[in-house]
Amino acid sequence: MREIVHIQAGQCGNQIGTKFWEVISDEHGIDPAGSYVGDSSLQLDRVNVYYNEASSHKYVPRAVLVDLEPGTMDSVRSGAFGQLFRPDNFIFGNNDLQVRGTTGPRVTTRRGRSSWTRY
Repeated sequence: MREIVHIQAGQCGNQIGTKFWEVISDEHGIDPAGSYVGDSSLQLDRVNVYYNEASSHKYVPRAVLVDLEPGTMDSVRSGAFGQLFRPDNFIFGNNDLQVRGTTGPRVTTRRGRSSWTRY
C-alpha cells in the first residue's frame, strides 16, 4: 500500500490544491463533508492513498496546507470542500515583516566600523 502526503504552500499552491481535492474527491465518490456517496466499490479500492478514514466513516485528506497569511486559509475553509480538512491540517503564520530599512542586529567589526547584517 502506498500513501501520499499532499503539501500545498502559499496562495497559489492552496488554490491549486483545493481544486486538486475537489477532483480527487469526485473521482473517489467523497462528498464535501468527507462521506462516501459513490456508486461503485472500485472508487474505494485505493481511497487510502490520499485519505485517512476517521472513526465516523468520514474520509479526511492526508494533507498539510501552509501559508503566511491566514486569509488564504480562511478562503479554503469557507470554500466548498473546506469541511473536508481537519483544523490541524492548516499551518499559517503572521506576515508582519518589516520591509523598511535594514533589519537585524548591528555588528561591529574588528576595525571598529559597523555594518548591518541581513537575514
